[in-house]
Amino acid sequence: MWRLVTALGLGVLFVGCTVNQDLMFRTEADHVFDSLSDTQHEAYTLAPNDRLQLQLFSNRGQRLMAMTAGSAADNQGANNLFQQQQRAMFTYRVELDGTVELPEVGAVMLAGLTLDEAERKIEAAYESEYVDPYALLQVVNNRVLVFPGEAGQATVITLQNQNTTVIEALAQAGGIRQRGRSKQIKLIRQRGEDNLVYHMDLSTVDGLEAARTIVQANDIIYVESNPQVVREVLADVSPVAQLVTTFTSLWLTYQVLLSQD
Repeated sequence: MWRLVTALGLGVLFVGCTVNQDLMFRTEADHVFDSLSDTQHEAYTLAPNDRLQLQLFSNRGQRLMAMTAGSAADNQGANNLFQQQQRAMFTYRVELDGTVELPEVGAVMLAGLTLDEAERKIEAAYESEYVDPYALLQVVNNRVLVFPGEAGQATVITLQNQNTTVIEALAQAGGIRQRGRSKQIKLIRQRGEDNLVYHMDLSTVDGLEAARTIVQANDIIYVESNPQVVREVLADVSPVAQLVTTFTSLWLTYQVLLSQD
């Protein structure tokens, strides 16, 4: 019997190392998080591998205005122009060196600029080719990874709005799961070769200011999970206990057979 207890105890000790292995992005207890105030209301800035859709008009967008105003007959012609413009729209990639190769003007450095700044720079680049150029720029592949606090529930959010906040991204992912800890949320952002880690406590209304932080492409929002020690220990120990029980039954059967001889 004591051997059985010892074997079961060793089994618990062995599987204990596998409890809560779904937890990710752990930080030390004394880890110093980066300051949210430094990044909270930053507008989105372009980065390598962003894919951009560009519309370019002359005369400060006069043709664009024709598409959105006028009589019904005018609108029919404007719609045709709009459809032609849509068909002529191309996608451009921000290269690793931060430049975008544009027709007629070549490489233009756009990484690190907001959309407004990038549009103004593109307009300046085309001044020699167009009369009063007007640029409209859109990023089409921005994504944010959300881990809502439950294993197997991670979601990739495609940003439709360049000013999407943390709370909006969480809402699009279905909110914090039952096992998630609303007071232990990490926002992980790559800045150059560094990974910045910001801490958020959204368990009270005091966290609303942090929740309004604008996310950037490829941010990771990680909601820490509540440990489920008892359930996971029982789940891990059950196979060991069954194995011990099986061997014990065989041993008892063997002893009974020996006593009958």
